[in-house]
Amino acid sequence: MMKTLCVSVLLCLSVACSGGTSAPSSPDVWAVVDGHEIRRDAVEKAYRRAAPPNAAASEEEKTTAKLGLLNEMIVQEILVAKAAALSIQVSDNDVDNAYLERKKNMPEDAFQKELNMRGLSTEDMKSGLRRELLADKVVEREVTSKVAVTDQEVADYFNSHKAQFNLAEPAYHIAQIVVTPVQEPQLANRKGHDATSQQAADAKVQMLMTQLQGGADFEQLAMDYSEDPQTAPRGGDLGFVPLSQLNQAPPLLRDAVLKTNPGSVSRVSSGGAHSLVLVVAKEEAGQRDLSMPGVKDGIMTNIRNQRTALLRNAYLTAARADATVTNYLARQIVQSTGKPPASLLLPPAPGK
Repeated sequence: MMKTLCVSVLLCLSVACSGGTSAPSSPDVWAVVDGHEIRRDAVEKAYRRAAPPNAAASEEEKTTAKLGLLNEMIVQEILVAKAAALSIQVSDNDVDNAYLERKKNMPEDAFQKELNMRGLSTEDMKSGLRRELLADKVVEREVTSKVAVTDQEVADYFNSHKAQFNLAEPAYHIAQIVVTPVQEPQLANRKGHDATSQQAADAKVQMLMTQLQGGADFEQLAMDYSEDPQTAPRGGDLGFVPLSQLNQAPPLLRDAVLKTNPGSVSRVSSGGAHSLVLVVAKEEAGQRDLSMPGVKDGIMTNIRNQRTALLRNAYLTAARADATVTNYLARQIVQSTGKPPASLLLPPAPGK
């Protein structure tokens, strides 16, 4: 079981150090958001949910991951507060269903063993899921539900890009999820998730493959996790790639497409980076029009995804700017000139 902290948000994991200059009430308070504390224990649990058990990582890698999770949790705290203001609630049944989905048909004893290895409890999982679902519902109401694409807009797009739908040769409709072992200068996925080491990249791609094998939607996973800033907002969609262009691609990628049936996903790894490649469809040469299967829906989905990504980014950026946030962990890292702060190497205070 591998699952990163579930926060349906898109926000660059910048060092959030805004707010006052007062010291925290306790060394275990790592951030304060509009008066609400985010404590070390909560971040440590989020890290144990995300990292493989018994993973060998340097203190710098661990601290980088925890700082990223803390920044995600800051945004989540803002969204949870908005949920209360909007009277958005999540039922116990919703949480239970999400918990069962997360198990992916894993036997209860095996799942509990996995949780124990990570130092987590069922309640830890359900508490995190409740906050995730609340944040998701806020984004759904305030962002996703407000994005509309008309038939006229689809027709206008088709007419403006008609040449793109005239295939001079057979072409393959491809989508991808990209995972790299280095920190990306720009992220556009909804969770702001970035694997920053080889170990993290390997674990992340395995988590994604497990979810896909369990029936997860490729497009949604690409929007949540892909590290390619160009295609992540489009659900990983690369459009139609001509056969001649594919033949010039690296052999591993070329074969993954040409030897895979439409609807199948292949994993391509090279130089420490990974790509999950979905062959959506194969099309023969010729002019396509809006009456053909997939053309209209594909254009509509593409426009909607890009518009949703833009609105989500603007909404979360504005919400973050309106909040009063103090990120004490980030301050400590700055003061220690990039080294893991000494306080981070000590165990949390008893009972925290």
